[in-house]
Amino acid sequence: MSDARAAAKEKTVDKIWLQQYPPGIPAEIDAGEFDSLKDILEQSCARFGALPAYGNMGVSITYGQLDQASRAFGAYLQKSLGMRRGDRVALMLPNLLQYPVALFGALRAGLTVVNVNPQYTERELEHQLKDAGATAIVVLENFAHTLAAVLPRTPVRTVIATQVGDLFPWPKRAVVNFVVKHVKKMVPPWRIPDAVSFGAALEAGRAQAIDNVPLGHDDIAFLQYTGGTTGVAKGAILTHGNMVANLQQVGAWIGRDLKDGEETAILPLPLYHVYALTSNLVFMKIGAHVILITNPRDLPAFIKELGRQKFTAMIGVNTLYNALLNAPGFAGVATRQIKMANAGGMAVQRAVAERWKQVTGVPLIESYGLTETSPAAISNPLDIADWTGNIGVPIPSTEAAILDDDGRPVAIGDVNEICIRGPQVMKGYWNRPDETAKVFTRDGWLRTGDMGFMDAQGTFKITDRKKDMIIVSGFKVFPNEIEDVVMLHPGVLEVAAVGAPDPKSGEVVKIFVVRKDPALTEEALLAHCRKSLTGYKVPKLVEFRTEPLPKSNLGKILRRELRAPAAA
Repeated sequence: MSDARAAAKEKTVDKIWLQQYPPGIPAEIDAGEFDSLKDILEQSCARFGALPAYGNMGVSITYGQLDQASRAFGAYLQKSLGMRRGDRVALMLPNLLQYPVALFGALRAGLTVVNVNPQYTERELEHQLKDAGATAIVVLENFAHTLAAVLPRTPVRTVIATQVGDLFPWPKRAVVNFVVKHVKKMVPPWRIPDAVSFGAALEAGRAQAIDNVPLGHDDIAFLQYTGGTTGVAKGAILTHGNMVANLQQVGAWIGRDLKDGEETAILPLPLYHVYALTSNLVFMKIGAHVILITNPRDLPAFIKELGRQKFTAMIGVNTLYNALLNAPGFAGVATRQIKMANAGGMAVQRAVAERWKQVTGVPLIESYGLTETSPAAISNPLDIADWTGNIGVPIPSTEAAILDDDGRPVAIGDVNEICIRGPQVMKGYWNRPDETAKVFTRDGWLRTGDMGFMDAQGTFKITDRKKDMIIVSGFKVFPNEIEDVVMLHPGVLEVAAVGAPDPKSGEVVKIFVVRKDPALTEEALLAHCRKSLTGYKVPKLVEFRTEPLPKSNLGKILRRELRAPAAA
């Protein structure tokens, strides 16, 4: 941390939002209670040993089994591979039981985890492995062909390959692996000489003892890559201190409502994404049974799994909740036992939030964060009666402010950039001091790149990403507002708003719409918009799509992929 950022800790802000905290939620957390994520894991395994820890495709492992398997995997990394404290190991896995075993094994061995999107192209994968300096990788064989193509150009020395069913009991293990490979043909041919199977790694590790590696807050837990949508991906340095702080912060926020050892949490978002990653760690800390959904886009299978579980908590993004609400069978799933449904990653639309409350009886709790904040920073309290349309208030031990381009606070209610300070904020970008300098102000605030405002009660509302803002004749138009209005039309299933060039006004609003009602016309939709939007905000261009709008692996609609056709 620079001297300026360290000195900035003395310059606190007036936390007017504390008046909105529910009773029992502390203003500050004890970030020093745990030295590392390893300590938290080991405490949970000791406290909840007989309870189910992770479930996937009808199979669960207990915290005791997680303890043993992660110890074995950590011992293998240390003793068989010779990996040392701070070495980087990459995980290229979807949501499977292998993920928490590999994750916690690596952390217990004192290593730094590099999460890799299994859908990466060869170019993206090569860049990340080289940039991080990863020397070992765990990969699902479905994606091993991509790794094989770039492996000689990376520092990776050891490849640990796994199949979908490797941690399932016999004969389910054999059946699942056979179906995936030979019936569904989901494994492209690949060849990596000397690749080690996940089972063999565990077997070797069981015969060895893991060395205890004392870890502190300054040790790096993750290199979490971000920013690939706007250029070369950068690795956010998330230390054990950052992650422990965020687990303590979120734990304090949900502690009144979710009870240790009593919850079942649905995790349909990919664990390689920071939102799901930290949610997973929080659920592990409280001894929850975490149900890993490998492919949430298979809605019939997803809903069938929901029907088998008496789940009490769930995380998701707006598009996922919308898809569930429009899927046959979801209304029949017993959801009245839900205590918390959290939404992050993108703005929640009013129409989706209101339908969710009608169907499930609980509101969507919208939260806000980003990779650089580990990620939780701002959230609505869990005791709200209905969706608020805001992202909420800063969570314990977190400061937030609206600053201008020079890092100066703006007036309450004025729109500008949301900035964050707190113990969960990253130390910087891996090997990128230039990029690190760009995102921190002189006073140590992290610039989020998101536009918003704070009201007189300390509640924050996000309007949009800086880069997504549409400028119509000098007037600022925020796509989220347009999309929220359009989604209120009952004939709309999905919408995205972007700016399209215009010779008179510079830009106009263009919307891409997937219809729920095939009879919906452009005229009817625009008439609906005119009732709620001032003239310059009303879309001038409407394009109906028959296929779903392009989305990231998290489910966020990719406006950038729509802007190019809009410009054309």
